[in-house]
Amino acid sequence: MTLVPFDDRDGTIWWDGALVPWRDAKLHVLSHGLHYASAVFEGERAYNGNIFRLRDHTNRLINSGRILGFEIPFSADQIDAACKQTLAANGLTDAYVRPIAWRGTEQLAVSAQLTKIHLAIAVWPWPSYFGAERMKGIRLGMAEWQRPSPKTAPTASKAAGLYMIGTMSKHKAEAEGFDDALMLDYRGQVAESTGANIFLVRDGALHTPTPDCFLDGITRRTVMSLAKHRQMPVVERPIMAEELSSFSEVFLAGTAAEVTPVRQIGAFSYTPGQISHTLARDYEVLVQKSPAEVAIIVA
Repeated sequence: MTLVPFDDRDGTIWWDGALVPWRDAKLHVLSHGLHYASAVFEGERAYNGNIFRLRDHTNRLINSGRILGFEIPFSADQIDAACKQTLAANGLTDAYVRPIAWRGTEQLAVSAQLTKIHLAIAVWPWPSYFGAERMKGIRLGMAEWQRPSPKTAPTASKAAGLYMIGTMSKHKAEAEGFDDALMLDYRGQVAESTGANIFLVRDGALHTPTPDCFLDGITRRTVMSLAKHRQMPVVERPIMAEELSSFSEVFLAGTAAEVTPVRQIGAFSYTPGQISHTLARDYEVLVQKSPAEVAIIVA
């Protein structure tokens, strides 16, 4: 497979208020965000020219920056408009959208109160995260790394640094022949995969971990709304690793993963079934609707 580096592509990227040629969107090696992970980002998807739940993503981006101690110098309206502008400028209607905000070069130390806050937005085509065969179910290994306590890390923020252990866990899982990894939290409870929330099915009810040390994902909340519309019970609770053998279906939910069934977690096997497939189809239908229609359904 030939990889196209992300710094050598055609197109434009929105950077601090203006569109710039893709290859010119560069920052200095001594940027604080690179050395100290003082960066927050969002992962969004556009379908038919509409960015799904855009304002929810924008609000989370702004709040993530505030949790890390900085204010993004653009309003929610401006960020929404910039995302749409970048999508249109690149001639895309179905795409992945990546806003990212970070501390600049003015200071390079633990204390960096005087750094300028930057914001950039890029878009690119990105098909299914787990490939065309994902509806057959993916395989998860068990991660050695755990999601940290909210007293240890800013777990309510979509902060760049929190994904380091996700990358390490996914790489190890892939080396062992899995598609991804299931991460437990600091208490040994089920948390999420390396980049998506998890749902588990028992006796027709959806069970999902309480998001008290990892993100309460926007796709996660969307799936919960879809399930309630179908009168499917949704149980949000701590889930112990010892319970994994007691569920009949499992699936992941995230912007990149969308709704993806799971057929294996470590030594445990599952059969992607009616609930997983129904919610996956419902999600596929929902994302094609207008923002006004989506707002009514997920309210």
